[in-house]
Amino acid sequence: MFEQLGLIGCGLMGGSFALALKRAGLVKRVVGYSKSPSTTAQARQLGVIDIEAPSALLAVAGADIVLLAVPVAATEATFKSIKHLITPNTLVMDVGSTKRDVVDAARRALREQVGSFVPAHPITGKEVSGVEHAVADLYTGKHVILTPIERTQPEQVRRATEVWSALQCHVMTMTPESHDAAFAAVSHLPHLIAFAMMHSMLTQPQGEEYLKLAGPGFRDFTRIAASDPRMWRDVLLANKEEVLAQSQAFRRTLQAMEHMIENQNGDALEGLITQASDARTDWRMVSFKPQK
Repeated sequence: MFEQLGLIGCGLMGGSFALALKRAGLVKRVVGYSKSPSTTAQARQLGVIDIEAPSALLAVAGADIVLLAVPVAATEATFKSIKHLITPNTLVMDVGSTKRDVVDAARRALREQVGSFVPAHPITGKEVSGVEHAVADLYTGKHVILTPIERTQPEQVRRATEVWSALQCHVMTMTPESHDAAFAAVSHLPHLIAFAMMHSMLTQPQGEEYLKLAGPGFRDFTRIAASDPRMWRDVLLANKEEVLAQSQAFRRTLQAMEHMIENQNGDALEGLITQASDARTDWRMVSFKPQK
């Protein structure tokens, strides 16, 4: 059991982590800080945290486990503000959707204390944000990717694995580079496409009328377009090289299909659609092999 969780960012992800730790009996006390004082106060009123901290540094004071649940663009500044209270025995994790930029920020800001940091990405979330949507079972049964670097203490990786496993998560390890390449394909580009699809509808003269006719298929396809705009702005910019590479690959396939339609090449079009349909039917959640 941990004595104190220092929670920096009391929104959906951070709040759900605190609730999950409490339900599992893994922490005695949660001290939380958010940039918005009203969010921190709401988190305490909802029982997500026990004590409101006026700063990130004071949230970390006395903590033996720290979770950063802030936008990835705020990672380095947050690390700089708390580094003086991070010890070799403090387990520090994040929940960011990108990892190379987070790892680079940790190296620059934490320096000699970077060994305490275990980068983490829980594969879960909602299309809504805010501590009022935090739930103790958000992480239950979900995958969590850890991306330790060469300076990460093996003991901290073990502790991180035990924490997430105790929350009934499936823990895997990848390099930061492999993580960002994979999630550009299966998460970041799909979000980009969903945002673009909704925007393209809004910019058409009859777009709003078309949306009134949209059925379940369109709702399912564009569901993730309702996600947090600021968070996804940061994610797409942070992982821009991999996102653009995936976008170019997608564009090549889209252009090939457009060419088939333009030239009335039904056989080729059906063949490509069949390949996609069969692959989707047979698809199962990918199991990433641990990388050393």
